[in-house]
Amino acid sequence: APGDGADAVVWEQVVRTTDADSSLSVAYVAFLTIATLLAAVAIVNDSAILVIGAMVLGPEFAPIAALAVAVVHGRRSIARRAVIALAVGFAVAIAVTTAVAVLGRALGWYGPELLDAARPATGFITQPDRWSLVVAVLAGIAGVLSLTSAKSGALVGVFISVTTVPAAGDIALSLALGGGRELGEAAAQLG
Repeated sequence: APGDGADAVVWEQVVRTTDADSSLSVAYVAFLTIATLLAAVAIVNDSAILVIGAMVLGPEFAPIAALAVAVVHGRRSIARRAVIALAVGFAVAIAVTTAVAVLGRALGWYGPELLDAARPATGFITQPDRWSLVVAVLAGIAGVLSLTSAKSGALVGVFISVTTVPAAGDIALSLALGGGRELGEAAAQLG
């Protein structure tokens, strides 16, 4: 076929790769939990650099990519594994982060006023808007390109995490601090 070999798509290889990388494992849950904890610390401190660190640790690109590939190719078993990995992984990460946030509140490190504080570096997490949608679509396109080309998916996974891991951290903080409105906005961002 005409064109560069790097542009060739071997779908069976893409399906195998996404399927293999999307399983629920202790390592996956541990990385997602650590990333979510780090995202919560980033929100508390309004630190963009900590948000980036949380995004780098977030392992959710693999199951998100597997889910997309499974939907396109009608692979129900892959879709089921990916959904389980995402649901269980985020549930555990949010639960652990909520428990740690409750502990931080009990120790007097912060209180519900944190939810109303100005956060110019991390406020985007709970204020999804048209730009959040644009970023999510661009991240999805970049993800597809990384899966279907010879380009690395590692940095693309970081880009995907901008709309997931920080939102999970904020969901946990909102649960711990009683922020219903912020909880809804963070959940919309994660969704």
